[in-house]
Amino acid sequence: MFPLNISRRFRPCIVSQVLSGVHPAAPPHGRRFSAAAVRAVPVPLQALRAGTRSFLQLSTKVESRCLSTSSSSEEGNLIYTGSLGTAVRGVKMFSYTSSGASLCLMPHVMLNSGLALQSLPVQAAFCGIIGFFTFLTPVLLHLVTKGYVVRLYHKADSDTYTAVTYNFLLMEKRTVFQQRQVRIPEVSKMFTTFYADKTGLLVNPDLFPLAHDYNHLMGYDQPFTFDTDDLERPDKS
Repeated sequence: MFPLNISRRFRPCIVSQVLSGVHPAAPPHGRRFSAAAVRAVPVPLQALRAGTRSFLQLSTKVESRCLSTSSSSEEGNLIYTGSLGTAVRGVKMFSYTSSGASLCLMPHVMLNSGLALQSLPVQAAFCGIIGFFTFLTPVLLHLVTKGYVVRLYHKADSDTYTAVTYNFLLMEKRTVFQQRQVRIPEVSKMFTTFYADKTGLLVNPDLFPLAHDYNHLMGYDQPFTFDTDDLERPDKS
């Protein structure tokens, strides 16, 4: 919508500049211009092209300036945005809420079910089972989603990345690393795309707007070399 508003705003100026260079011939003595004659005045094609070209250059500069301002920050350029960030946070929040509700209802259940009159080992076993399943779901969700990258920033001058994830308390956690610290696991894992030093991170390659950013992150753009020692080494099998 922004370039369209600019085109509506600058359209009268362009038309006025184009028509300013047009000087129709004076009518013969005793005659007047008619509406059809005014409409039939030809507009120079070069002037029209020059005005259109200037408008397109202006709109392109304004649009590129807005895009660069919105996608850059102190942490670098935003090169990746996870599509499941809101879903991950919502699921973890629901899990924490249900776990807290079950802990609050545990004394009420014990009193109404008669477990409060049972022996101490029976009460301990009941509380242990309920507490195990109460805390198991949030812990498993955190272990599965702790490496999911919500946003990924890159500084080209220092080749430094900043990965934004969620910690156990649903707060944003920032992991800063360089490309030389990226390590691809030898065996493909379900919840880990690469390791930043010792931290496992998960990204979706299809969500990178530019494929070059993903290739540079994983080191696929680096030259590939063979180790001559491995080639000369005989096969033990």
